[in-house]
Amino acid sequence: MGGMFGLVSKEDCVAELFYGTDYHSHLGTKRGGMGVCNSHGIQRSIHNLENNYFRTKFESELSSFEGQKGIGVISDTDPQPLIIGSHMGNFGIVMVGKINNMDELVEKAFSDRHYFSDTTNGIMNPTEVVAKLICDEENFVDGIRNVQDSIKGSCSLLVLTDAGIYAGRDKLGRTPLVLGRRENAIAVSSESCAFSNLGFKTDHFIGPGEVVFITAEGWEQRLPPGDKMQICSFLWVYFGYPASDYEGINVEEVRNNCGACLAKNDDVACDCVGGIPDSGVGHAIGYADAKKIPYRRPFVKYTPTWPRSFMPQDQSLRDLVAKMKLLPVPRLIEGKSLLFCDDSIVRGTQLKENVKILFDYGAREVHMRPSCPTLIFPCEFLNFSASRSTLDLIGRSVIQELEGADDKFLDEYATAGSEKNLAMVEVIRKRLHLTSLRYQCLDDLVQAIGLPKEKLCTHCFDGSSYD
Repeated sequence: MGGMFGLVSKEDCVAELFYGTDYHSHLGTKRGGMGVCNSHGIQRSIHNLENNYFRTKFESELSSFEGQKGIGVISDTDPQPLIIGSHMGNFGIVMVGKINNMDELVEKAFSDRHYFSDTTNGIMNPTEVVAKLICDEENFVDGIRNVQDSIKGSCSLLVLTDAGIYAGRDKLGRTPLVLGRRENAIAVSSESCAFSNLGFKTDHFIGPGEVVFITAEGWEQRLPPGDKMQICSFLWVYFGYPASDYEGINVEEVRNNCGACLAKNDDVACDCVGGIPDSGVGHAIGYADAKKIPYRRPFVKYTPTWPRSFMPQDQSLRDLVAKMKLLPVPRLIEGKSLLFCDDSIVRGTQLKENVKILFDYGAREVHMRPSCPTLIFPCEFLNFSASRSTLDLIGRSVIQELEGADDKFLDEYATAGSEKNLAMVEVIRKRLHLTSLRYQCLDDLVQAIGLPKEKLCTHCFDGSSYD
């Protein structure tokens, strides 16, 4: 997915930019970058994060940076920030999102005799394509408007200039941006949790398609928000950090609500409730509280030396890391009927291994309660599961098994409680060797978040989305 942080201050901002960007490390796996504007221009650094963390890559460089305005990014895609020379002057740019019509935009640029300098294996850098769309117009505001009108998919961005920072949220608000304020400084962030320890208080949730301009004195709206929004519902389920709020709604509170929704119609008797660390914990606490069943930790996470399981690019290495970092607690497992909550089941490979470990240590029963519906449709907007084929999603692979093709009767399979939906869930249960498996229904997920369905992107679950 990726995350961004920007800051304009009356004092040097380098340390705060570093820490604010680092608070987005859970959102990206490939590259991190920082750019700072000072009297010498825009100073930039980019590092590969696939084998280490943002802090360890950038900490030694901080003393060489200086400036009162800066942007940072944790990216799942291309190297950022880019520094662009243009008729509007030099600027730095970072973005998150996914451009689905890249080929069309690049072809048009070539027909206009434009060229791109930053390519990897012949693939254009999406951020450079966005910068080109900005430079097609006479000013930054019209340029950002052009980006939002031209891109199919999503693109939220920060543009660093000599005068301040432009922040633009994607047209339908699939990715969040929030402004924070403190004396003599304004910050903009994908995650509001980046504000607390830096002394900022949340000031404004930037609306879908809204563009603001930030200086140390404050911020001004340059383009108003649109009237449609489809913020990613998976932000609350999985991506987001528990301390963050989106649209004023806290992540951990929603996860507690999700667990309570899972519990309300569940009649399974179990000895305790656990969460698959880390994102399943909030869901499990909500379930346990609603059912008045003890919350326990039959699995604990070992993080000092094991990175995130999705960081290595090789799937076998990701599976190994995911296995090694979860440690069973045998005294809490043997002879017990265990119920676990998790954020979701994507491929199911690692969950199957975890279930085997639980039974190997003497669990009597293992029940699983994912906090969202079955993932059937690959994400088209945030690079989540974007590199996967549909058959990498366990729901679609089961549909392939049942129907002989993975694209038949998708609406029926996505409808909770339908005959085909129940048949799909039963096959998944058997594959994972679970005692029982019940998914969250979409209506309950929407209720747990607290926004109207039409304001949420639920494409992964039901295939719906605005154009």
